[in-house]
Parts: sequence; C-alpha cells; structure tokens
Amino acid sequence: MERESHADKAVAQKRSPFFGMTLAAMFLALGLVLPFFTGQIPQVGGMLLPMHIPVLLCGLICGWQYGLGVGLVLPLLRFMLFGRPPIYPTGIAMSFELAAYGLVIGLLYAHSRWKCVVSLYRCMLLAMLAGRLVWGLAQCALLGLGTGGFTWQMFMAGAFFNAIPGIVLQLVFVPAVMVALDRTGLVRFSRRGVSSETV
Repeated sequence: MERESHADKAVAQKRSPFFGMTLAAMFLALGLVLPFFTGQIPQVGGMLLPMHIPVLLCGLICGWQYGLGVGLVLPLLRFMLFGRPPIYPTGIAMSFELAAYGLVIGLLYAHSRWKCVVSLYRCMLLAMLAGRLVWGLAQCALLGLGTGGFTWQMFMAGAFFNAIPGIVLQLVFVPAVMVALDRTGLVRFSRRGVSSETV
C-alpha cells in the first residue's frame, strides 16, 4: 500500500510540465555527453549509437512530445557545440531519425494497454524500424538515389549491419533502466496482463 502511494505521487509528479521539461533537459545533456565515451570516433559511434538511448528513454518517460523535440535538436546542437556529427548529411538525417524514435516509441508506449516488458520491446522494435526508415528517406532526399548518391547497400549497412552492437545495447539497456525506474515509482511499469496487452 505504501509502495502504491509512493508510485501514485511519482506518477502525479511526472505529469507536471516542469518535471517533464527537467527530465527532457537531462536526457538532452546525456545525449550530448555519451558520444564522448566512444572517443568521438565516427565508426565506433555508428556501431554503438550512443545518442539513441537518451532519446528512446525520453520518449518512454517524458512522452512523445519531449522525445520528438530532444531527438530533433540533439544532433544539431551537438554539431554546434562540438562539431560532430558532421551536419551534412549525417547530422540532418540523424535529426529526423532520432525525432522519429522519440515520437514513435512515446506514442506507442503511451497507448499500450499494459506497461510491461513485452509491450516495451514491441514499441522499441517498431520505433527502431520507423527511425531507420526515416533516416533512409532523409538520406535519399539529401544525397539522391543511385550511383553517386544513396544506395540500398548503404541503407542496409548504416541502418542494420553496422548498427548491430548498438541495437543489442539498446534492447538490453533501455528495458533494464525502465524496470529499475519502476522500483522507484517514476514510471508506471506493470507486469500484469501480458497475454491481453495491445499496442
């Protein structure tokens, strides 16, 4: 009973716009800092995708509006502050990609009947696919299609093959953080109704 009361207070606090903005600012700061752990090496960053994790968590915890905003701003702000990622075409395409992650995962998770591990993974996988599709479309718009432009091979390599370590990291780390935050009452994470849940 005491835990439920604590969780209710935390959820009510989460609904405060100021609290949401504070958390979104924290996730934005994390997105600026985490790439330093890859040593600012583009090849390593392209595999581990350090900016994706804060955006996914922001969409889940703060809602799709904040996830969209943080994802859209993060690569551009990081370029302005640190010169990476290169603004064209990488930074612009990443802006659209991360915005799609924050938007899709926030919307899907908010409308899930049950907030549980199965639902979380479903929302993550759909958001990852949507984000990569948006990234590919942005690259096509920026570089053009075909020889000398953006090719199907480049899409598969950038969106999937080279990103496997980062995808695995996200699929392990994000749910682990959400379960840990459930223990604090910050997020509503229910394990009930797994068989009847819908997204």
